[in-house]
Amino acid sequence: MSTNENSGKATKKAAQKTAEKAASESTAESTEKATKKSTVKAEAPAAETGSGKAAVPMVKAEGVHKSFGTAHILKGIDLEVAPGEVFCLIGPSGSGKSTFLRCINHLEKINAGRLSVDGELVGYREQNGKLYELRDREVAARRRDIGMVFQRFNLFPHMTALENIMEAPVQVKGESKAAAWERAAALLERVGLGDKAGNYPSQLSGGQQQRVAIARALAMEPKLMLFDEPTSALDPELVGDVLDVMKDLAADGMTMVVVTHEMGFAREVGDSLVFMDDGVVVESGHPRDVLTNPRHERTQSFLSKVL
Repeated sequence: MSTNENSGKATKKAAQKTAEKAASESTAESTEKATKKSTVKAEAPAAETGSGKAAVPMVKAEGVHKSFGTAHILKGIDLEVAPGEVFCLIGPSGSGKSTFLRCINHLEKINAGRLSVDGELVGYREQNGKLYELRDREVAARRRDIGMVFQRFNLFPHMTALENIMEAPVQVKGESKAAAWERAAALLERVGLGDKAGNYPSQLSGGQQQRVAIARALAMEPKLMLFDEPTSALDPELVGDVLDVMKDLAADGMTMVVVTHEMGFAREVGDSLVFMDDGVVVESGHPRDVLTNPRHERTQSFLSKVL
């Protein structure tokens, strides 16, 4: 309500309208919550800031292209990921999903277009309308805010679970070992492995190793988490524990971009879903809409084989 209104009558009328609107929104929200499952995910931040300006996307891709030699992998990707959103990427093998994920933290360099995280260009700076690649040290500094979990766990085999989680905060952020130890222990508890702190990777199952890998990424306190098919290398009976950890992260409001074949996870937890094929975005929307009523023939064909 504006603070510049001079008329008492107008103020009263505006207040009444505001109250009615708030009551209507509260009723709608209560109705929506009542229909949700028992696992409730935290609301993503509002689309606008308090100043009325649109919130900066956590990830924004504009005409992103990527080639390996003569192979054109990404062919003009345009998409946005809002803060607090769980954004799922699905599609057949070779469609460019994992390549795009790796471009987000500059593990792969894009050939054309723009890619930004939280308003900052990935791997480049702009000067006088031209893009200049950042130095390796600058890229590494920005990458600290992005956690990534790979298909393979990539744990250090000579370190215990606790030591794997402590390593980056101590070596990269310069944290004391005492502080890093305390956070690592808490993260192991969070992923259900508090009793495995002293175990080496070879003493852990695949699902346990992947949960340690998630805890290791969280130890850097990222604002964005990238998951590249985190359950694809696991035995079926181990998938559920990893997905449960990811659901908890989503419930806490972590922004996540997830390349996945777990359609149940995408349907239950995802806020947005993109189907990619041959390096382009074929279809996008809310996961339940895309998965239950796909509009594009290629999406229909893909889903008929995986659902």
